[in-house]
Amino acid sequence: MAAIHRLSTISDYHNFANLPAPEHPLISLVEYSRVQYPKDVKGIKLVQEYYSIGLKRNVPYKFFYGQQKYDFDEGLMTFISPNQVMSMDKNPNIGSKKPSGWLLFIHPDFIWNTSLAKRIKSYGFFGYSVHEALFLSEKEEQMMIRILKNIELEYQANIDKFSQKIIISQLELLLNYAERFYERQFITRNKSNHHVLEQLEIVLSEYFDQDNLVELGLPSVEYVANRLTLSPNYLSSMLKSLTGMSTRQHIQNTIIERAKEQLSVTQLSVSEIAYNLGFERPASFTKLFKNKTNQSPLAFRKTFN
Repeated sequence: MAAIHRLSTISDYHNFANLPAPEHPLISLVEYSRVQYPKDVKGIKLVQEYYSIGLKRNVPYKFFYGQQKYDFDEGLMTFISPNQVMSMDKNPNIGSKKPSGWLLFIHPDFIWNTSLAKRIKSYGFFGYSVHEALFLSEKEEQMMIRILKNIELEYQANIDKFSQKIIISQLELLLNYAERFYERQFITRNKSNHHVLEQLEIVLSEYFDQDNLVELGLPSVEYVANRLTLSPNYLSSMLKSLTGMSTRQHIQNTIIERAKEQLSVTQLSVSEIAYNLGFERPASFTKLFKNKTNQSPLAFRKTFN
């Protein structure tokens, strides 16, 4: 098993990538063409204890997040939260193309006690897998680069009481644009996303068709996302864009449809139906049914008598 290199500080990354010391200990913008990783990167695993935002082209490495990989042959952005495991390998397909782009590192201490400290957790794309990166048009890419350069100019200037506020506002602007562009990406990839929606229905149907749900329990968001080879955050964001509902809501709706079928065509008790659908406690099933239909399971059954 490959050793894991833990990069606790931004200075640690600069050392690892053979870069000059950062100008600010808690935030740094790196031009990607200047990065020089160790010659033998095969099997290297990194854990960075800070946020990393990348905008890259023609990267001479394949990056892996978990079991997913992506070759950065096109302009795209990735958003990595602290303590995610990343590994890399040489990319033989890159040829003579020169790498370009930017890496922005933000240590959590920089945003501590600011408006962004809590809000950053609401940006779901920090939990997306690498193959769910944000593809940018040329216009969008230039806009993001301008914001990145504004951040760099601010921390390179003489630090005063306004510096952190201005940088935080620029970071929030960058993240808000990323959220907008991801929404555009969900729309422009409408066909492939609808295919995912079809596959979601198949996955849920197959799950609830099993006979041992008493032992298996209810399907989790993580289970569904893994079956669709998507990260949980990305799947929920995509489904909300397509249907207005999260993955959890889709699971719950499937449960309710299955429950309605059993309530209307069988004589099974409410408890038996609850266990058949994977609930540990019938009371939890009844509560969900009431929340979704505004009536109890027994009241629903009476409408068929």
